[in-house]
Amino acid sequence: MTQDTLGFIHHFEPGPDAARPLLLLHGTGGNELDLLPLGRIVAPGAALLSPRGAVSENGMPRFFRRLAEGVFDEADLRRRTADLAGFVAAARNRYGIGAPLALGFSNGANIAASLLMLRPEALAGAVLIRPMVPFAEAPAADLAGKPVLILSGAMDPIVPVENASRLADQLAAAGAAVEHRILPTGHGLSQADINLAVDWTRGRALPSAA
Repeated sequence: MTQDTLGFIHHFEPGPDAARPLLLLHGTGGNELDLLPLGRIVAPGAALLSPRGAVSENGMPRFFRRLAEGVFDEADLRRRTADLAGFVAAARNRYGIGAPLALGFSNGANIAASLLMLRPEALAGAVLIRPMVPFAEAPAADLAGKPVLILSGAMDPIVPVENASRLADQLAAAGAAVEHRILPTGHGLSQADINLAVDWTRGRALPSAA
């Protein structure tokens, strides 16, 4: 069901495993329905919470503003991150779900990384597909062993591997349990990404916060 409440247009799909839901965060130009098929593959039976980005860039939904490709409006990113954390808290209360594992692609992966850094209590962990460093200076954070999978493309024209590696280092320095895999692909989602996300998620005993 798609609703325009809790501050975001969003889709919620209940599942028998409400304790370990997925928070699906689409890329630029996507919407709340884009990652539902991926979520069902990665975590069968999980409740799925999928908001639509509230920022419009030439008619394309995004989760925060950017000044140019790869140049983020960090003040807006901080504000939108707080808004998203508030949405997650409200959705947990409304739908009776645990702290979610974020599954984000591109712009969605970037705001998921920002959530980890600024509001780590909002997430149980994250699968970040084609993310980049969200802040010029990494905020201090205590990620206390939160599991994070980063999937980068060796031929990605948008996100250099060095940038994604720097994000992995920042999250690990904050205490996250980071696995960074570099795939022989570009920026788009590949079958290898799906397979790795499935294997990693099934191999993790993710915490289910009350």
